[in-house]
Formats: sequence, structure tokens, C-alpha cells
Amino acid sequence: MSTLVANGIRVHYEWMPAENPAGQPPLVVFVHGLGTDSLASFYLTLAAPVAGAGIDVLAYDLRGHGRTEQPATGYRVRDFVADLRALLDGLEVSRPVHLVGNSFGGTVALSFAAAHPDRVATVVSIEAEPATEVWADKMGRTLANTVKELAREEYFEWVTSTFGKHHARLARAAGKRLGATTMATEVPLGPLLDRAGLATIRCPVLSIVGSEGFQKDDPLAVGAALPDCRTEILPGQGHSVLVEAHHTVRGMLLDWVGGHDLVRT
Repeated sequence: MSTLVANGIRVHYEWMPAENPAGQPPLVVFVHGLGTDSLASFYLTLAAPVAGAGIDVLAYDLRGHGRTEQPATGYRVRDFVADLRALLDGLEVSRPVHLVGNSFGGTVALSFAAAHPDRVATVVSIEAEPATEVWADKMGRTLANTVKELAREEYFEWVTSTFGKHHARLARAAGKRLGATTMATEVPLGPLLDRAGLATIRCPVLSIVGSEGFQKDDPLAVGAALPDCRTEILPGQGHSVLVEAHHTVRGMLLDWVGGHDLVRT
């Protein structure tokens, strides 16, 4: 386990160096989602194959998740952005990175690209949206409903019977996390990006969404809001495309990084 103090908290991260790199390899930074998630979701799906393809890999646990410290407050999007900046500084990463964010991790990645455009080569957004007023309204309602559900023992019984004991344990841990922090109320506060803010995300963005995911009503909305965005819609997939379609996502990611390799070109 590797840790360092970044933005005032101890952050757990995993660095996987590129295998057989040709020159200085690009760096992919994986940013996971909110609640039950951690860097483990990338470790089990994309991290090793990406490193095996000659790319440096950095994955880390967001504040309040996994093995990273859990402060009681400080869960606005800007706090997550500041954590990532401090982590890259602490690891002395100066090259532009390819940010790959799943769900809320994609929101963090896009906000980071807006705040620090010189530090981002590209963004791969997996079932994610930028932090806009529309996103904040949706996220606020989702988190409020989640807190309400996690207070019901019947919910955990349903999770156990539907998905198994492991997922029930993750759900209970998420409930404790939300109860012990201001995460549910602070995350939707942003700061939010308006039209001008979205225009500052100048790097190329790949938006990967499931046809039945959280953006099913308008899967092209993210692409329409950003200056340089390509959208890939995975038919029949819901919000869990990272897990359920990781082979497809992996191929898209490797092609994307290979086509935007600013380090070796």
C-alpha cells in the first residue's frame, strides 16, 4: 500500500509502471465513483491491462473512500480536484495526464480539466457528466434518496438477495460513510460549470455511456456541451458499463490514448 499526504489528507494510491515502454510512456490516471466505489474497481478491470500495453497507471482512493482518509467535511467537487492536483504534485508528475473517470470520477476529471487545462492531455468520461446545474439537481436528488434507502434494513436485505453479501457489505459501508460526513450535502454544491466554464475544457474528451444508463434520455448531451468531445454509446448497457463491458471499454481506452499520445509523438 502506498500513501502520501495530499491537500491535508492521507491518500492511498497504486502506481503501476508501464511494461516494456517505448520511451517515456503516457500516464493514465483512474478516478473512481462515489459511495461504494474505490480504486479496486479499476484495479480489477482496466489497470493491469493498460499497464501491460506500455502505459503508466495511477489509481487512487478518493477522500472518504477505500483506504484514503475520511474527513468529516470537505466534499465539494473543488476539494476532490484539489486532492488530485496535490497527489500529482506529490508524485512529481509534470507531464499532461490522461484522466479516466467513472461516474462521479468523470465529473471530477472534467472539473480538473477545466481548472488545470495544461495538466490534462485527454479525459475519458465513463457514464459521467460535468458539474453543471442539471448535474447538481440530479446528484442532489440521487444522494438524498440514497441516504433514505440506506437507513432502511429492508434495503440491505434486498441487496443481499439480489446481488449477494459482498454488495450488501459495500452498501453498509457507504451508508456509514454518508452518515459520518457531509458528502451527501456538499457534493452537489460544485462549484458548478456554466457555459463559459465548460468551454475551458479544451482537451479532447471521450464520453462512454450506456444506452440504458443515467444519460439515456439524451446520451449526446455531454458531447454537445463540450468543445471537443466524441461520444460512444454502448447498446443495452446501464450505468455499470465499467464492470459489465470492461473489455469493450478497455479497447476504446487503449485506442484513445494511442491516438492522443502527446508524450511520445
